[in-house]
Amino acid sequence: MDKQDLGAFLRSRRERLRPQDIGLPSGPRRRTPGLRREEVAVLAHISTEYYIRLEQGRAPRPSGDVLAAIAGALRLTDAESDHLHVLAGTAPNRTGLHRRDVRQSILALLERLPQTAGFVMSAAFEVLAWNDLAAALMEDFGLLAPEDRNLARRVFPGWQRADATPYGLSDAAEFRLSVVMQLRATLAGYPTDPAVTGLVGELREASADFARLWERHDVQTTPMLTKTFRHPAVGEITVDCDTVTLTDRDQYLVLYTAPPGSPSAEALALLNVLGAQASHYTP
Repeated sequence: MDKQDLGAFLRSRRERLRPQDIGLPSGPRRRTPGLRREEVAVLAHISTEYYIRLEQGRAPRPSGDVLAAIAGALRLTDAESDHLHVLAGTAPNRTGLHRRDVRQSILALLERLPQTAGFVMSAAFEVLAWNDLAAALMEDFGLLAPEDRNLARRVFPGWQRADATPYGLSDAAEFRLSVVMQLRATLAGYPTDPAVTGLVGELREASADFARLWERHDVQTTPMLTKTFRHPAVGEITVDCDTVTLTDRDQYLVLYTAPPGSPSAEALALLNVLGAQASHYTP
């Protein structure tokens, strides 16, 4: 049970709820944003003192039923509710190391995908495997040291090769937010993995933007269905973005494709010919 993170998460969700969201008048005398602690306690049918102690990180572990009641009172989404249970230690917790080894069948699949840029990413945003078209569209990850293949490091200023618009992405700001939300969920799932805790700590210290987003305690991610790359060799490419979760290893297979016959499909075909030497970065 991570008492301090649990308390901070509850406080952040409570402060985002407006009284009118639960049928209460806002009133002129409210000094703080969101609901009062006693209002949440009443909605969850628990004592105000116990809820206050939870937010302060001083309460014993709540039961699953209490957490469910609090989740309902705070109008948590499914993802937020799952995160609440992980923080409270009432959900299965992956206390080991996140996996970096990719199944051979997935490696073979990457090479067989026609006109598709594909790569496998770990739970901590490390690019673990990729095909030639992904290298041409983004960069040749094979020329990088393993620690430099981390997309979280790529998108936050403060790192040696960080870029405000990595790979010419049109949605860099949205991607940075999704990175923070996913890393918060990853840290809750792998709280003793030094690679995860180290990455989060380093990003919080190196990037004020990351630190600001981290303090929001968001865990609800929004799927990115399309992405636009501004490529130095072939210009603008808009691709459909599909992510397949490889649940057995907590990894993600990311696939970029373009509608057949579209200008973006033609650009991808040209990149397939040009190869990785046409990518955004040449280390």
